Amino acid sequence: MSKSTMADFGMDFFSLAGKNAIVTGGNTGLGQAFTLALAKAGANVLAASIMPDDGTTGALVEAAGSRYAYTMTDITVEGNPKKVVDACIAEFGSVDILINCAGRGINEPDVLKYTRKQWDPMVALNLTAAFEMSHECAEHMIPQRSGKIINICSVFTFLGGQWSPAYAATKHGIAGFTKAYCDELAQFGIQVNGIAPGYYATALTADTRANPESNQRVLDHIPANRWGETQDLMGATIFLASRASDYVNGHILTVDGGYLVR
Repeated sequence: MSKSTMADFGMDFFSLAGKNAIVTGGNTGLGQAFTLALAKAGANVLAASIMPDDGTTGALVEAAGSRYAYTMTDITVEGNPKKVVDACIAEFGSVDILINCAGRGINEPDVLKYTRKQWDPMVALNLTAAFEMSHECAEHMIPQRSGKIINICSVFTFLGGQWSPAYAATKHGIAGFTKAYCDELAQFGIQVNGIAPGYYATALTADTRANPESNQRVLDHIPANRWGETQDLMGATIFLASRASDYVNGHILTVDGGYLVR
């Protein structure tokens, strides 16, 4: 840092005031946490999801003083990612931040029964849709010479995925895409990074947490000795979406309570 830059540094480096964001899968689960984090930092947010919106996320965003929009769509359908980006620009005037959160996991304990039936829809949503959303956003970010793309990875970005080879493969793939798109877009002042959550207490993990044996098996791998709460992801989200991370590019930030070290 130059002396002038250091003198100018303050908490406003983490402010997202005046920024407009898209979060896929942004009205439920971890996606809702990403949406709320952006809103609390000052960004307006459009959530795009295949899940119906019950108004809860919008109320939380508006309580934080930001604007919220929602579009119900399947981003695996050709043309729909462009429609989502166009909707954000029509509603807010620009797209400055994209969080590719929408994803799915399909388990099958018998590896010989794990076929294209499970593989194809996961690749379509977890990987291909994230590319298409990023491509459509880049069309607008490149001319404005700024933007933040945050891809949601997983601890299975770094591990094998028992019972779900497609999940592990797509999470490895999204990390590779993060690095590749960083290499393409950094020259335009756009940062492309990833967040890799560990095990979080959400509706998707309710059955695992309710079973004492499976719950303990997870906790035995976490030095923090607890499941993650959605608010644990908010700081990483704001950091990677703000000016504070302008020289962070192609990085996968793990937020897992230490899961990967054990």
